[in-house]
Amino acid sequence: MAKIRLFIDHPLAEGQGVELNPDQAHYLSSVMRQGAGDEILVFNGRDGEWLARIERIAKRNGALAALRRTAPQLNPPDLWLVFAPIKKARTDFIVEKAAEMGAARILPVQTDHTNSERIRQDRLQAHAVEAAEQCGGTFVPEVGDLVPLSRLLDGWDAGRRILWADEALAGPAQVLSGLPRGPWAILIGPEGGWSESERKRLAAMDCVTPVALGPRILRADTAAVASLALWQAALGDWR
Repeated sequence: MAKIRLFIDHPLAEGQGVELNPDQAHYLSSVMRQGAGDEILVFNGRDGEWLARIERIAKRNGALAALRRTAPQLNPPDLWLVFAPIKKARTDFIVEKAAEMGAARILPVQTDHTNSERIRQDRLQAHAVEAAEQCGGTFVPEVGDLVPLSRLLDGWDAGRRILWADEALAGPAQVLSGLPRGPWAILIGPEGGWSESERKRLAAMDCVTPVALGPRILRADTAAVASLALWQAALGDWR
């Protein structure tokens, strides 16, 4: 079985031809040393995973032919990760791990104590694609652009519950199995913690459930992974 996996933004069906973009052609020809006749795995986030044959390949262009489906489409639970960006490498880590662990959408937010004033949404989206390629997933979560948390909460649908990772509650990790299933979002704060006004607003929202992540205060990137693991084990597709 082919080991190279590529995300292809193109419909996939038996016999379907697929044109490679320059980056994909360069990766296959120059990095992975693939040639015409070699087989790889491809997915588009909609049609499952497919075995594809390289029909032609050059440094800047090429084409594939889809042969057969090797795995069905597997979409994640309706779970969003909402987080305050931190240092570049650690923000990259959060996005990669969220994609691997089954977040359906990833939303960076500007909080009162967020240090990062901007992000490269296209770069973070590329990290989500790479994570899906490497982990065997068939779904790539959308990474949103940076928005103020206050604006996001202004338009929040109360039908989507929020699991609020609150460092002030450091203590035994709470069991989530008694919480209702359905649409959820996990909310991770900045390195500087939540402001008093943010705390008051979140505490006043009926759809918000504060949660402790253990007896130690976790870094933001660690808290994101821990929260995703707790939620997936109790309410998601790890059950």
